[in-house]
Amino acid sequence: MSQEHQNYKLIKDFVSSAERELCQVFFERANQFESKMKNILEIYQEERICSQHFQSSTGIGHEDISREKIDKIFAKLFKAETAAVRMQFVSGTHAISSVLFGILRPGDCMISLTGKPYDTLEEVIGLRGQGQGSLLEFGVEYKEIDIFNSFSSLNYGQIESFLKKSKCKLVFIQKSCGYTWRHSLTNKQISKLCKLVHEIHPQCICFIDNCYGELVEDTEPIIHGANIIAGSLIKNLGGTIVPTGGYVAGDAKLVELACCRLTSPGIGSRAGINFGLGRLIFQGLFLSPQMINQALNSADLVALIFQKIGFEVLPKPGTYRSDIIQAIQLKKPELVKLVCQSFQNSSPVDSFLNVVPSPITGYESNLLMSGGTFVEGSTSEFTADAPLRDPYNIFVQGGSHISHVKIALIQLLSDLLKANLIQKEILLKNQNL
Repeated sequence: MSQEHQNYKLIKDFVSSAERELCQVFFERANQFESKMKNILEIYQEERICSQHFQSSTGIGHEDISREKIDKIFAKLFKAETAAVRMQFVSGTHAISSVLFGILRPGDCMISLTGKPYDTLEEVIGLRGQGQGSLLEFGVEYKEIDIFNSFSSLNYGQIESFLKKSKCKLVFIQKSCGYTWRHSLTNKQISKLCKLVHEIHPQCICFIDNCYGELVEDTEPIIHGANIIAGSLIKNLGGTIVPTGGYVAGDAKLVELACCRLTSPGIGSRAGINFGLGRLIFQGLFLSPQMINQALNSADLVALIFQKIGFEVLPKPGTYRSDIIQAIQLKKPELVKLVCQSFQNSSPVDSFLNVVPSPITGYESNLLMSGGTFVEGSTSEFTADAPLRDPYNIFVQGGSHISHVKIALIQLLSDLLKANLIQKEILLKNQNL
């Protein structure tokens, strides 16, 4: 047997051994996602979905039955008064921006409770860039507070004190960790935050950036006190097959204000066609519980493999998850490059491309992105990305099939072994534990 074949067998056995360690977690998660699938199936049956709802209108799309039925489905899923699912949203950031500009007016105050927001929202708010019509230029006051005592606990006393000193129209809460080293928020934590906000400022709007978190937990933020939520369809709810779009859901008046920003006052939510993509939206949502289940299993496996070879990971493998993001602390830019390149080489699309640091619209730092996906920018599919800045954390998400992620991890370990960045002894030691 050649040395290369021996190394491959050693690595494959190492990954398979790690997967076996997680079998109980995977089993329990499968039961959880069966209930999510059952819920979506029952909603489809209650709404009497049929092939007629796959049709698309043209032009403005007045009384488009496909659009109207999709909105009802999403509203029921989120237990919201109403929802608006639109292909005209180019991203989750666009949906979030429409909510902010739809609701806030000059002189209003917005507070971000989760500190500095995700990079793509910085120019929306006006923290970077000038002359683009940001919220700050629009006359909106912006404040932020870092509510985390550590990466895992919230300082509710600090939040209460801060809110009592600040009048605010809207509180913004980012569920996912973004590009920070902290746990993503759970819906239980979101419930406490929304309750606290509404006790101090009853009319204040609690707005949740729900990206990456949909269908991960047993409930969604609306029943936990959120007034409105927003997200992307090329993440969790698109089931890896919806090619674009986003959604907003929540209080009917607030959703309508967001839609008036997307279209125009007087039209609001009553327009917008699906460009013949209605079937994919219905099918993508139906597939999403299975895809998210695979993404979470993949995240646990990625976390365990990296932990075993000596890296800090967040969340820890097998622990409670509230979104599909897995953070890994690599500490070295050259290691970020190697990991991203290896994952790119294991992609079904563009596997031959070299991953290089690049500026990307909306981001402050150059990014390294491994994203050989069928839908550009889809993080439901297996991807990894990292801003090239200290402490050089990498963020892995998605994975429609854990088999694909296992193949990618085997290739990565092989690349690390060839580069002398891990030793065989580590693989042998962990395998024998």
